[in-house]
This record gives sequence, C-alpha cells and structure tokens, in this order.
Amino acid sequence: MIEGGIGGASTLTGLAFEKDTDLKYALEQRTDIKIDGEKVYKDDKHVGLLLQKYDLYKKFLDTRNVDWASIVSKRLLPDEAYFSLESNKLIIIEKKFQQTAGSVDEKLQTCGFKKRQYERLCAPLKNVQVEYVYVLNDWFTDKSYKDTLDYITDVGCKYYFNVLPLELLELD
Repeated sequence: MIEGGIGGASTLTGLAFEKDTDLKYALEQRTDIKIDGEKVYKDDKHVGLLLQKYDLYKKFLDTRNVDWASIVSKRLLPDEAYFSLESNKLIIIEKKFQQTAGSVDEKLQTCGFKKRQYERLCAPLKNVQVEYVYVLNDWFTDKSYKDTLDYITDVGCKYYFNVLPLELLELD
C-alpha cells in the first residue's frame, strides 16, 4: 500500500484501523464479558472462542481432530474469528483498509471461495455454520464498489463499514 510514492504510510494507517476494530478490545469493554486466552465468558459461562490467524487451526480445528491438510491445500489465516458454542457458528472476520486503488479491490472478490474453504474445513465437525464477514473502511463506500459489494452479499458473505456489530456474535 503505497501513498504518494512513499511505502509504509498506508500500511501503518491500515494497522491502526485493525487495532481500532479489534474484537477482543471491543468485548473487553463489556462488563458482562471476560476473556481468558481464547475463551470468551459471558456472566461466567463459557460461550465462545476468540481466534486469530493460526489459532483457528491450533485452538479450534486441531483440538477437534480436524486434519486440515487433508481437506484444503493451503491454510487460510483470518484476521479474526469467533466461534459461538451456543449457536455452533464460526464467524470469519476480515478487515480491509484502503486509501488508494490497489490489490484490496481484488481481495474482496475472493470471499466466496474463502467461505467455501472454511465450510469445507468445518464439515467434519457436523452442523457448524460459517459466516464470512468483512469490516471495511469508508474508502469502500464509493459508488465504484457497488458491484463488488453486491457480489459479496450474492455469495452469502457480509460486510460492514468501520465496525463489526457485536450482535453477530449472539452475546445478548
């Protein structure tokens, strides 16, 4: 992500966006939620798992004896994921920040494939539903993204701007 021909500036802004949209931080602001490692508790009841990147494999799939390498040829590493123990739903959360046209434009168009791969990974677990969600910055509200945003919903994925509604996690 290069802005004005100088590398790094947009990358730092992108990292700030990811920090500002951090799910763990948002959950820790609630008085009824406690987080211990990857475990999420509501009113002292274990209700979910908060997972990032490799944790999806180490702390979710591996602990459930899912041999991911026999299912998919390459690991997908989500920015964040949340697994609800109550609804048996895995929510994959990808954060995309953009300030200029670039490769993120095309990455948005991969959500259908990625959702399918996550569904394949969860198939051995029986009855695990997968949701694939983007958290996008305001750059993507431009009318030039209408077709891409329509595609995201057409393939059963979701997107939100700047925030992830915590209602998605079914904690209320």
